Amino acid sequence: MNRLITAFSLIFFCSLVNAQARGLPDFSELAEKQGPAVVNISTTQVTRGQNQMMPFPFDENDPAFEFFKRFIPRPPSGATPREFENKSLGSGFIISSDGYILTNAHVVDSADEVTVRLTDKREFKAKTIGSDKRTDVALIKIEATGLPAVKLADTAQLKVGEWVVAIGSPFGFDNSVTAGIVSAKGRSLPQENYVPFIQTDVAINPGNSGGPLFNMRGEVVGINSQIYSRSGGYMGLSFAIPIDVAMEVQSQLRASGKVSRGRLGVVIQEVSKELADSLGLSRPIGAVVNAVEKGGPAEKAGLEAGDVILKFDGKTINNSADLPRMVGVVRPGSRAVLQVWRKGATRDIAVTVGEMVDEKQASARQSRGGKPPEQAANRLGLVVNELTAEQKRELKMNSGLLIEEIRGSGARADLRPGDIVIAVISKGATTEVKTVDQFNKLLAQFEKGSNVTLLIRRGDMQTFVTIKGLNGGG
Repeated sequence: MNRLITAFSLIFFCSLVNAQARGLPDFSELAEKQGPAVVNISTTQVTRGQNQMMPFPFDENDPAFEFFKRFIPRPPSGATPREFENKSLGSGFIISSDGYILTNAHVVDSADEVTVRLTDKREFKAKTIGSDKRTDVALIKIEATGLPAVKLADTAQLKVGEWVVAIGSPFGFDNSVTAGIVSAKGRSLPQENYVPFIQTDVAINPGNSGGPLFNMRGEVVGINSQIYSRSGGYMGLSFAIPIDVAMEVQSQLRASGKVSRGRLGVVIQEVSKELADSLGLSRPIGAVVNAVEKGGPAEKAGLEAGDVILKFDGKTINNSADLPRMVGVVRPGSRAVLQVWRKGATRDIAVTVGEMVDEKQASARQSRGGKPPEQAANRLGLVVNELTAEQKRELKMNSGLLIEEIRGSGARADLRPGDIVIAVISKGATTEVKTVDQFNKLLAQFEKGSNVTLLIRRGDMQTFVTIKGLNGGG
């Protein structure tokens, strides 16, 4: 009986293994057909510097001079400039038979010379048509005809869980093929506001940057751009730029060598559940406006700090990261309609979209005057004081309370000394704070365990901070 059970178990196991093997995809045909459209890109950047020589440590009168001068060459009287070459490798893919190639902007950034090598070993010097750092997309061109070009996919049809294949030149090894699945779509990464990245578990290594990500139909769904890994290698997450985003960028680069983007002139923040409750929203949705740029498109249209932008030109904003992408693809000067939530109701605001420009980052410190007399902390564990006349002039504010100190068990990690409390928001009602007494009495009115949102000015920016579960102190 035991032998019979063992035999049946072995048959079942073999059948399961065969079924699984039959279910695994075969990438060989895809690699054979699409590989020739993938190229290796090498760049050279020439920098000028000085000859670096070890300084001679002994004077001619030193007894050790004669001995050591044989082993340590003396530096020349005048250092001469010298050119150094920095080389890097990446990947790319041909999008048209007349030699247009897509890659990452960081692959060709600052390069003095770009060389493209095809799978048939031909090499070409490439011209950079244009690059866009905000999306990390670059368009280059080689003088050739009859080249194999990739087919492009409709990324809207891409599904989480489907197989994808990367072809590129990791560590300079041409036409290396790796495969995996789509882990997620529409990923937002820090400092990356204009790309809804495709996340995969495909093995991507240095040198794969700029290479194509294919679906199983042999169509390009994205450009491999970044890896998140503790080791710097493929053991982590990979992120690709959706091909529809890349093609929109390349069309502008081909036409004018640069990319024009729309802008509203607002600083926005994600709407958390607690913030939604404070603002009277039924669920966390949209992008809350922290600050409005003076003289910008949003201010001219009548947008205010505290508004929640729910829709842009009829498109729902589920997360705050959706808004920059929607606005960015709009041609500057176009008219758009914003649906905003203000004081418990929705309203439509028409805005003329401005143009995104490179802005210089600047930080300004404000004078906060001398330390105030010792005083008790309020219900939030905050020691606050009213702004002085001088501070109001410097900050161009009519009112507000400066957080001088955060104390005790009520201390809040999301608030900092130097923050300025502008308003208290709860259940859709916004109350501007003007005096310490008014602020403390306002806090005392809230029930224990309730949530309250503060509008805070921090440096030159405004932000909303939600305090969860007030304590019972009065």
